[in-house]
Amino acid sequence: MIAAFKAAHIAALAVWCAGLILLPVLMHLHGRGEPVRAQAGYARFRRLSHFSYTHVVTPAAVIAVAAGTVLIVMLELVDAWLLAKLVAVAGMVLVHAWLGHLVVQSGEGLGGYRMPPPLIALVLGVPLMLVVLWLVLAKPDLTPLIERMPMFLREPQDRELPPDLVPI
Repeated sequence: MIAAFKAAHIAALAVWCAGLILLPVLMHLHGRGEPVRAQAGYARFRRLSHFSYTHVVTPAAVIAVAAGTVLIVMLELVDAWLLAKLVAVAGMVLVHAWLGHLVVQSGEGLGGYRMPPPLIALVLGVPLMLVVLWLVLAKPDLTPLIERMPMFLREPQDRELPPDLVPI
């Protein structure tokens, strides 16, 4: 069972990372040229970017996160490298959401939206992917880094949440 979840996690992660690399390239190369200014070119760009984001990249991200969560629970992982990996994955989720925003704005902006360079997503996303890969393969001992953190971040504070923040 664990092998099946690992296979699903790795396959979905590969598709998600490929999408986080290819979507900015697609948007940069096809979303700024002269053919996009014509209706046929715009429709092709819109179909390509919207379909790849909503039907390929986002489902792969959801499957990768879900399978990874199941693996964490099944293997009872609680190591520092895993927490660092989850922070890097959260960064990848933010890059993913920003790309979704660009896809929506490029399709709904009616020409009035000046799209920022989508290649910024590569500058942010690729290092995060490499950090995740390194953390998973190396499983480094992060104890020296943790020891440098302030004490209030390392120890429980034994305080109740303010009543405004308790949902129940």
